[in-house]
Amino acid sequence: MRSFTSLRPARRARRLAERRTKRRPAILAVGLATGLAVTVGFAGFAPAAQAEPTESSTLFVLASVSAPALDVAAEATETTESSEALAAATASLNAAETVAADIAASGLDVGVPVTTVDTTELAAVVEQLDAEEELPMLLETALTNQVTELVAPVDEQVASLRGSLDAAIAWKAEQEAAAAAAAEQARLEAEAAAAAAAEEAAKAETTAAAPAPVFASGGVAGDNSPAGAQASARAMLSGYGWGDDQFGCLVSLWNKESGWNYLAHNASSGAHGIPQALPGSKMGSAGADWQTNAATQVAWGLGYIAGRYGNPCGAWSHSQSVGWY
Repeated sequence: MRSFTSLRPARRARRLAERRTKRRPAILAVGLATGLAVTVGFAGFAPAAQAEPTESSTLFVLASVSAPALDVAAEATETTESSEALAAATASLNAAETVAADIAASGLDVGVPVTTVDTTELAAVVEQLDAEEELPMLLETALTNQVTELVAPVDEQVASLRGSLDAAIAWKAEQEAAAAAAAEQARLEAEAAAAAAAEEAAKAETTAAAPAPVFASGGVAGDNSPAGAQASARAMLSGYGWGDDQFGCLVSLWNKESGWNYLAHNASSGAHGIPQALPGSKMGSAGADWQTNAATQVAWGLGYIAGRYGNPCGAWSHSQSVGWY
């Protein structure tokens, strides 16, 4: 399709100026001849002694002189109307070309079978009106009116196609946003499922790693025997929300560390008591009797495990991996 941006007002103005230049000598000659004839006619009938022109003769002279001026005014009006019509037509033709190109470039289904505007008739009339050769005034006026009439339906079709394209673009944006939201939701669900699976695997691993504990016997809660210390520990587990599975890990952990002997002392490291606190004086935060009371040592040891490893099985797993907790 031809682009009509090449139509230039200067070209149109130049053509009209040339036409006025050609017309004006002829019009002026006709006007002067008419005025002269009228003047001579009146002079032939006037008395010889009459020196001043009459009012009637003056009016005829003025009329003959004003004819070119009227034609210039008509020319100016014509120039303005045809130029405005050409400008509007050029804008419409370019808009039609642009919207068709935009639809093609988008690759979208805009919901209409025809995605171009038929500007054949308008383009033809514009070409004729904008021709280099001189046009008769009546023909130019007719072409100007025809251009004006043809611009309106072209503009309506352009507006309709532009609206369809905008709607298609908006729909595509909504679909892409919905797809992105669905993908994000799927990602979050996958991450949640992976986290849940990892947690279950950790629980299973902890359960599998839980030892078969060797429980002490012969004591009661409150005494300092290994059995008594274990009985005190079992009674304290519920305060941390731990069950018997955690108790089994705890029994195995402190069996390894101290045999549940509240007097156990590691001479090389200085660790002391059932939980092998290093130094032993740390257990003073659980009670001043930490050196003589197994239950006090157990209470401190459970607090340490909860803060450092989360639960006794976590501490036992660490101990199994590195040899200490």
